[in-house]
Amino acid sequence: MCRQCAVSGMKVAIYGAGGVGAYYGGRLAQAGADVHLIARGEHLDALQRDGLTVESVHGDFHVDLPATDDPSDIGHCDYVLFCVKSFDTEDAARTADPLVGPDTGVISLQNGLDNEPALVDVLGRDHVLGGVTYILSTIADPGVIEHTGGPASIIFGELDGDRTDRAERFLDWCERAEVDATLSTDIQVDLWEKAAFICALSGLTAAVRLPLGEIRDTPESWALFRQVLEEVAAVADAADIDVRDDLVAHWLSFAQDLGPDTYSSLHYDMTHDKPMELDALHGAIRRRADQHDVDVPAIDAIYAILRPWAKRNAARD
Repeated sequence: MCRQCAVSGMKVAIYGAGGVGAYYGGRLAQAGADVHLIARGEHLDALQRDGLTVESVHGDFHVDLPATDDPSDIGHCDYVLFCVKSFDTEDAARTADPLVGPDTGVISLQNGLDNEPALVDVLGRDHVLGGVTYILSTIADPGVIEHTGGPASIIFGELDGDRTDRAERFLDWCERAEVDATLSTDIQVDLWEKAAFICALSGLTAAVRLPLGEIRDTPESWALFRQVLEEVAAVADAADIDVRDDLVAHWLSFAQDLGPDTYSSLHYDMTHDKPMELDALHGAIRRRADQHDVDVPAIDAIYAILRPWAKRNAARD
């Protein structure tokens, strides 16, 4: 832990205090950070009334934190963890100005490849850091986060790869909170590598509507899982993104170690009549594949299967 962090505080807003944001916000609060949650609906009501409860494979805990749906209630922060669904990024960014002071770092922990550009367009490049997280967590009940697995890790970094003081300080706070965090010097690579895995896991669990274990046990479905990984890697290569050479093997091994009952947030949203991040995931890869003239038949098929669900759920929202 850095000496500065031991004596100085950190004020952080969690914009989108759902399964991901509330988990990390709670952990940072346990370490002494001044954490403010931004949520809505019944979840917000429960947070304000009962506080935040996290039921985690790493240990359950409860914290009472200020929660609101109005960023102007909070004021300028040292950091804003942006954890809203990708389709809400632009609208949420437009309301985030009260949180952003001259030196504020806005760290995206969202799915997809288009969130950082959207944040830059609204808030300015000087404020935005990219990030990914690997965690299986969701809102089990209003005010209650269920963390069921995954490494619960964060990879983040400045868009230009610099190891800035603000990035180092956030890393120190993560270590203080016992959050597994890595400061990246090429966050674009990390974004693409996560996109490969999440497109395979979310695409297959949602399209098949069964958990990962049954997909692994079905050779044809497991082959499709591999093909999605291969297609994203091919698009990344065409876009001059230097993803790891063993990307496909790495994610297949990772997926083999996940519990057989593992689903995905895309599957959850589809089956709970919620808007889906299909365009931020498979749609983003399809758009880049078209730009670079790369065939992605597996991703095209998954997108075609899930698109009617995404349209239906969007109409219900």
